[in-house]
Amino acid sequence: MTDWNAQLYLKFQEGRTRAARDLLAQVPLERAARIIDLGCGPGNSTELLVARYRDADVVGVDSSPDMLTQARKRLPACRFVNADLSTWTSADRVDLLFASGVFQWVPDHRSVLSRLVKALSEGGVLAIQIPDITEIPSVMIMRNVANRGPWGNNSGVERAIREQMPRPESYYDLLKPLCAHVDVWRTSYHYVLPGPEAVVEYFKGVTLRPLLSALDDNAAEAFLTAYSAEIERHHGRRVDGCVLLELPRLFVVATR
Repeated sequence: MTDWNAQLYLKFQEGRTRAARDLLAQVPLERAARIIDLGCGPGNSTELLVARYRDADVVGVDSSPDMLTQARKRLPACRFVNADLSTWTSADRVDLLFASGVFQWVPDHRSVLSRLVKALSEGGVLAIQIPDITEIPSVMIMRNVANRGPWGNNSGVERAIREQMPRPESYYDLLKPLCAHVDVWRTSYHYVLPGPEAVVEYFKGVTLRPLLSALDDNAAEAFLTAYSAEIERHHGRRVDGCVLLELPRLFVVATR
């Protein structure tokens, strides 16, 4: 898969940072000595952590060189580590493991979470937010276009189609034996975008990325043309000409 495009990701920074801000608001820690921002991306979530916990050692972890380049420019005083969360482990105890919009990309992420939470100090917190979008119209259209086009037999496209997210209660059952308290909730955001073309642009930076990476340039262009036509048809403009993009997100805050 090609590397992430940090500039494309940051075009929709406000909405993505809002979810991280809402997650951080529910973290029940007044102080923290060591914080890890898992899947820190271009550093927008790391910036929130640094602002709230000014005396903490905040470290960002991400597997994308382009994202880490942007993060280091944004927060030159912070330390950022290039690592795959599937295998990364903290050598020291951590007060806060924070992850906004990353674990949907990590295979078998529930087993990874059960491993990571054991690195928390007593009273430490795991706080995660995961887009729960497999059934929203934009992603269902993506699957439909992928299945019916000439790229339908492409094994890379098949792997790129996102599977159903685990049920919220599965995270509770996973983490409660390891934690004193587990809070789980789901919020649906409706982001205001200037038009259907912005919906396509939004997903090009995230969910469409592995699918487009599996296609050659001509096939990718054909896919985007077909996908854009369906997005235009299903995302009606509001009174001001904008469209609303529905994005449900699952939140979990667990205290060790």
